[in-house]
Amino acid sequence: MHFRQVKRREFITLLGGAAAWPLAARAQQPERMRRIGVLYALDAGDAEAEARKRVLEQSLRALGWTVGQNLKIDYRYGGADRVRQYAAELVALAPDVIMPVGSATIAPVQQAAPTIPIVMVSVADPVGAGFVQSLARPGGNTTGFTNFEYSMGGKWVELLKQIAPDVTRAVVLRDPTTAAGIGQFAAIQSVAQSLTVELTPVGLRDLGEIERTVAALARTAKGSMIMTTGSGVGVHRKLLIGLVARHKLPAAYPYRYYVKDGGLISYGPDIHDIVRRAAQYVDRILKGEKPGDLPVQAPTKFELVINLKTAKALGIDVPPTLLARADEVIE
Repeated sequence: MHFRQVKRREFITLLGGAAAWPLAARAQQPERMRRIGVLYALDAGDAEAEARKRVLEQSLRALGWTVGQNLKIDYRYGGADRVRQYAAELVALAPDVIMPVGSATIAPVQQAAPTIPIVMVSVADPVGAGFVQSLARPGGNTTGFTNFEYSMGGKWVELLKQIAPDVTRAVVLRDPTTAAGIGQFAAIQSVAQSLTVELTPVGLRDLGEIERTVAALARTAKGSMIMTTGSGVGVHRKLLIGLVARHKLPAAYPYRYYVKDGGLISYGPDIHDIVRRAAQYVDRILKGEKPGDLPVQAPTKFELVINLKTAKALGIDVPPTLLARADEVIE
């Protein structure tokens, strides 16, 4: 009897240890590595793309995600001619979330990834373009952040007239093949008429046509340029800013980094703030929330930036009232 009791106790102890062992083993296993794919319309090595990369990784780190420990991020960079290829490459890596940055990147990613969660960043008019069902309830596998309202286009004309009151003509660089390009130009046009500024729209894809149009405009007095949002402008911005400088034309831009690269004046959303907020959505999706339940959000921070060095080169005296309103002045 004693023998049988000992054996029974040993068996129970052994059984308890066996049941506990898998729990202990699981507790010692490393955390599962999660994966994000990021697609930029900017070129690899672009200073702005690198800045956004740092902001994204810092923001995710603050939320508990560290690259190399519990997170892997795959980046792809390229203009409109390469986004489809890179979207397919990212999908093939089976990420938990894909983050397309810029309006030109979202459609190829959606087509390549009908089920993978998508957090779009800096995308214009996602409802009008058919990327989501509505801003409040996007549905499907996509949510994210817009970059502006079309009415912002009117601000660029107003700023040009304030910083260079003699302006009566403006070349508008835009992408006429997208809803964003059409919508922005319409907003610019409505304000330009009231300010007696004659507009000449030029497509983004033909750099030769842009050069010829700008050269012709420079031969007449009181000319200027407005650069709208679009991957073509972003990728070629240094070339375009240099072209405008060579012909000594005042120009308005949509983002701070254009002015940092030598542009005269910009007004638009703080893209880095949008990236920080997108990191929060990525975190929520990695923790189990569905993108279709997360509302598409608009920018909350806008910035007016002026480059005084460029103004001086153009012989422009920036009005003190405009300088007082600027969020940043580059000297």
